[in-house]
Amino acid sequence: MAAAHGQKFVEIVNHARKQICECTIQDVVSRRAAGDSFLLIDVREESEFAAGRIPGSQHLGKGIIERDIEAVVPDTGTPIVLYCGGGYRSALAALNLKLMGYSNVISMDGGFRGWKEQGLAIES
Repeated sequence: MAAAHGQKFVEIVNHARKQICECTIQDVVSRRAAGDSFLLIDVREESEFAAGRIPGSQHLGKGIIERDIEAVVPDTGTPIVLYCGGGYRSALAALNLKLMGYSNVISMDGGFRGWKEQGLAIES
């Protein structure tokens, strides 16, 4: 079970969510099945990524994504789906990337936890 989030944290996440695009886990599954091309980026901590991740995802933690995104994804129009544990950190990261000029960024609501709960494939 996830730890309870502080009120102010939830407030800034809700503020971010009003300004970004979000998708469901099923949207990501459907896009993959359709052969859509997009980067799937895990913004969780390195230890979380090492313990388990969605197959095909790459890691750019929330603490460094703004610093490193331009080197990893120089084209600001590249389709990107971000995920974290439940959809909070990825929403914040999506807003920051949007502010940096990335125009095709989506946060996956439900995150890795929801992915696992749906019995979808994971790798470690």
